Amino acid sequence: MILHVDANSAYLSWTAAALLEKGGAVDLRLVPSVIGGSEKNRHGIVLAKSIPAKKMGVKTGETLFEARSRCPHLLVYPPDYGLYVLASDSMVEILRQYSSFVERYSIDECFLKWEGRREESVKAAFAIKERIKKELGFTVNVGVSTNKLLAKMASELKKPDMVHTLFKEEMEEKMWPLPVGDLFMVGRATERKLKGVGINTIGDLASADKRWLRLLLKSHGELVYRYANGIDETGVSENCFSLHKSVGNSLTTSYDVTAFSDVRAHLLGLSEQVGIRVRKLGMEGDLISVWFKTEGFLSLSHQRRLPYYTASTSRIYENAIILMEEAWKGQPLRQLGVSIGDLVKKKKGQISIWEKTEEKEDRLNETLDAVRKRYGRESIIRARFANSCHKPLVGGVGDMEYIMMGGYEI
Repeated sequence: MILHVDANSAYLSWTAAALLEKGGAVDLRLVPSVIGGSEKNRHGIVLAKSIPAKKMGVKTGETLFEARSRCPHLLVYPPDYGLYVLASDSMVEILRQYSSFVERYSIDECFLKWEGRREESVKAAFAIKERIKKELGFTVNVGVSTNKLLAKMASELKKPDMVHTLFKEEMEEKMWPLPVGDLFMVGRATERKLKGVGINTIGDLASADKRWLRLLLKSHGELVYRYANGIDETGVSENCFSLHKSVGNSLTTSYDVTAFSDVRAHLLGLSEQVGIRVRKLGMEGDLISVWFKTEGFLSLSHQRRLPYYTASTSRIYENAIILMEEAWKGQPLRQLGVSIGDLVKKKKGQISIWEKTEEKEDRLNETLDAVRKRYGRESIIRARFANSCHKPLVGGVGDMEYIMMGGYEI
């Protein structure tokens, strides 16, 4: 049996729970509220919304200006990515008490393999839901089925704070009447193509000719046909961190960056955060990437493969600088990002005899991480940032990649 655990309105719920724990008088989930970026720094969009805000027409992805036009008394709180990681990790820790097979699918979703009968798995789902609500202060939906696809579809049914089953014999009643756009892996473009040929529900898709769908959508047609029929043969990983493909951070600046000295500072702050996160996962990688967006919204990326694996901030930064020197032609920049990919568990990679040992670097990073964990993120910073307007650590949780069901990536 497979359980899919999905935090309800995760960013907003986690913020609400944290505020209440600190003595806050208002539960953001019960009033019109959103999590939104800084309008001053060009991040002024809705990232998450409460149910009351949704009822007033507020939409995820729209600007805060648009949201306030619909809801003048809207409460807006900034994102707190450190809090989100803590809440996600706390949820995983509870799930680990029910199974050694827990797969973190995204920051607010996990799959869990349950060794038992249907009735027992449903009881476990209710127990998990209630424990998370009681111990962590936020609600989740739990879907229960025999594979990951159906468990995920089940958890997307009525929200919040619910347990749903979706077994093969329940598909005709619970899943097939749903709009085709509700099916996992049917995006807006695919939905338009399917509706254009008269496929409006998941049931329509399930009964369509598979060969014809392949002509219409190529290999993706066969995938969504399988999903519409509840077919998914992928398993649940034993290690909830093993599906990380990369760890990355990005920064949108409040001004046009034109000086390479500023680029260096931003890359160092990003690399510092990336290094901390990849070391926390106990992993290292050998693929360094940078990406940037110009003032004209032209997006470019560049990457290089290293002859060794690393989790060192200095190594990540050194290679990010090389990549930017190769790729950037001096255009004014508004966004900048760094990532390390093709991750493996630490020390499993081949050590290059041509590279200097990273033993000292590892000890230094471990010490820095320990100090920051105990005394705060900016309790110790690099000299480059002393008396500087640049932040020593920048970027948040985003840009993690996870392997999807069926081996596809998002």
